Amino acid sequence: MGQASAKSVYRWWRKGRVAAQLLAFLLFVFLFVKTDYTGSDTIEYAVNILFRIDPLLALATMLAVKTVIILMLPALLVVLLSLLAGRSFCGWICPLGGLLDGWRRLFGTAGTPGASRFPSLPKILLVFVLVSAFCGVPLAGYLDPFSILVRGLSQAVYPGINEVTVSFFTFTYQHLPETVNRITEPFYAFLQLTVLPFEQKFYQFGLVSLLLLLLVIAAEHVQHRFFCRNVCPLGALLGWLSRVGLLSLAGGDEDCRACRRCAQICRMGAIDEQRKIDMQACVLCLDCFEQCPRQIISFQAQVPLSRGAAISLSRRRFLAAASASLVLPTVLGVRTLNVQADPLLIRPPGALAEREFLNRCVRCGQCMQVCITNGLQPVMLRAGIEGMFTPYLVARTGYCEFNCTLCGQVCPTGAIDVLDMARKHTFKIGHAWFDKNRCLPYAKAIPCIVCEEHCPTPEKAIKFRNVEVVDEQGARRQVRQPYVDDGLCIGCGICETKCPLPDHSAIIITSAGEHRHPESRLPAAQEPFLYGG
Repeated sequence: MGQASAKSVYRWWRKGRVAAQLLAFLLFVFLFVKTDYTGSDTIEYAVNILFRIDPLLALATMLAVKTVIILMLPALLVVLLSLLAGRSFCGWICPLGGLLDGWRRLFGTAGTPGASRFPSLPKILLVFVLVSAFCGVPLAGYLDPFSILVRGLSQAVYPGINEVTVSFFTFTYQHLPETVNRITEPFYAFLQLTVLPFEQKFYQFGLVSLLLLLLVIAAEHVQHRFFCRNVCPLGALLGWLSRVGLLSLAGGDEDCRACRRCAQICRMGAIDEQRKIDMQACVLCLDCFEQCPRQIISFQAQVPLSRGAAISLSRRRFLAAASASLVLPTVLGVRTLNVQADPLLIRPPGALAEREFLNRCVRCGQCMQVCITNGLQPVMLRAGIEGMFTPYLVARTGYCEFNCTLCGQVCPTGAIDVLDMARKHTFKIGHAWFDKNRCLPYAKAIPCIVCEEHCPTPEKAIKFRNVEVVDEQGARRQVRQPYVDDGLCIGCGICETKCPLPDHSAIIITSAGEHRHPESRLPAAQEPFLYGG
């Protein structure tokens, strides 16, 4: 094959890679949008598939729980791909990689290819994450590229886009002529039907998730694919698999003389000054194929394990990473959090016992995105450093919908069990307590039945007692004072959400009696001892 024809073939291969990246990113966006509530109680698509094919999350989660998780076995497909075609997943399919390449194409970057700034760091982080997971400290979700991308989009970008869009079309409807609205309103209705979320969402720490994503994108101006080359532990894992795989690339030779074109344009710094190609770093972008003046870069097959299965990490660095992973659980094990958990840490219905829940949760944020009422929020330090970005219910923001099981359906690891409707209706995630110093019938002798009206259980978990009290004017009067039936309350939080007091609610949900911890089920007659009883 002549140089001209070879270059033409390589150019088409590169275009095919760009098309594959675009299609993969569009599929990701489609599944991301479909993660939002669409009016159905059933998720129709495999919206969590991205996390289920992630070998890093699969391996770290299985090491943490010391068992095989069937839901995450699709990650073997990416493992097989890496053994056959190197880190092609990073260069052809990864949505974050596609986003970074697209950003560079659209806006340009000041960063240059060249050698990676911290070539050993991804491998150190990989060892640290895996050993930490085995020791019971799950950290993979903090560094995994998919978790970073989905958290930033779902908790900041997507709600922000909806806010701007709604404000714009509200302005056009209120201030522009009717002739213009005949165009804008149908277009707005189309957006609501297709890409906009069901309703506006608000998140406590959306800015933190956004800043992490922006940091990954901003690093592109320091060096092309900075995150992929210098941080990403998933890339390090796929690179190790590529090292022991079937595919190899042959680079230049001595006849290339002073030409270093391939090394100069490589976005991953996979080609050194001697034109040798490192398969642990190469993502098969094919730029070097097209740009090589002699068209001598080519694919080669190799005998598996012919280059050895080493992680290419010095013994000292490996031991340092492993030692830090072993020290961390020891330090975390002596916190007061291990003696008394935060009573306001209320997990979603179907959540496993706390330790296994933390080990399985990959901090993807999909349960929060799909939550109908916006009640699920990311926690920061309330659950400890290993619990950051995991979901918990903030009842004053939103309650747990009585007939909803969507959070369990989108969970990719089974950290939140999928409940049938009958079990959901009786699954206790917490318990309601009245603050009698604030509740209007108790504190002010003012009639109020809002909490009881909204209680969703078939037999109301909030009941009333007729009590004779003295009001603020000294007059005696009969008032219906509410109380909670311990056997019926499931802790859904709608009473706290709907309480009419303007600031803190007079009825508060705690994790007392949650069913995921059978040993902590609520003893009888505890209410009088809490909140001013």
